[in-house]
Amino acid sequence: MSSTQPQEPHRTALVTGATSGIGLEFARQLAAQGRHLILVARDRDRLAAVAQELEGGYAIHTESIVADLLDEDGQAAVQARIESHVDPVELLVNNAGYGLVHSFAENDWEHERDHWRIHTEVPLRLSHAALVAMRERGGGRIVNVASVAAFTPRGTYSAAKLAMVNFSKWATLHHAEHGIVVTALCPGFTRTEFHERMGQDTKAFPRLAWLKAEDVVRQGLADSASGKSLSVPSLRYKAAKVAAAVLPARTVERLVRRS
Repeated sequence: MSSTQPQEPHRTALVTGATSGIGLEFARQLAAQGRHLILVARDRDRLAAVAQELEGGYAIHTESIVADLLDEDGQAAVQARIESHVDPVELLVNNAGYGLVHSFAENDWEHERDHWRIHTEVPLRLSHAALVAMRERGGGRIVNVASVAAFTPRGTYSAAKLAMVNFSKWATLHHAEHGIVVTALCPGFTRTEFHERMGQDTKAFPRLAWLKAEDVVRQGLADSASGKSLSVPSLRYKAAKVAAAVLPARTVERLVRRS
């Protein structure tokens, strides 16, 4: 390319919860696309290791933000980076989150409150900042990592994920004229650290139920690029979503409770 030709704008993606599981896989696949990456997580050492891996394996640069997203200072730091005009964020991946192994009434209220905040308040706050900035620049994309649990009755986890599904659908419709796509990615059981961190025995689930993080992220990015507001990876979970819609709610709740 001649030095007199204009350079392509630097494509920048920000990923929360970027040091493990689906978030790490997003970082890897986005690095393979040649994107500049902003990695957000609580663990400084793990962030440094992931940044080193990605910069060593791909011709990209990374930024790291050490932030607890349940803390006001952590949220504000990430929000400020999204609002920045320097290497502006073209793709936001709201991935940070965790699960609670017990049901609503069995958990302490403080745990339920923080669980709800990380899955709704945090992605909504970061999405708000991104939407304002993306409207000014004339486009962008947001991926909200939700769950197929959104379509089943399963306490506050499914309620929070359904909220993000509905928000993503609305945001895509509302901001289409600004060139913005907001996609809710709804995987089923995925091989990551998520269930182990909950203390859940994963051996109880059949092998057929499990998805690979690589496939989940690949499908999510493809659906986002295609302008879809909802992404449900794999035919088996697309079928499960349909079944949850047509079966009696009590039957679905019993099935989910057993799992």
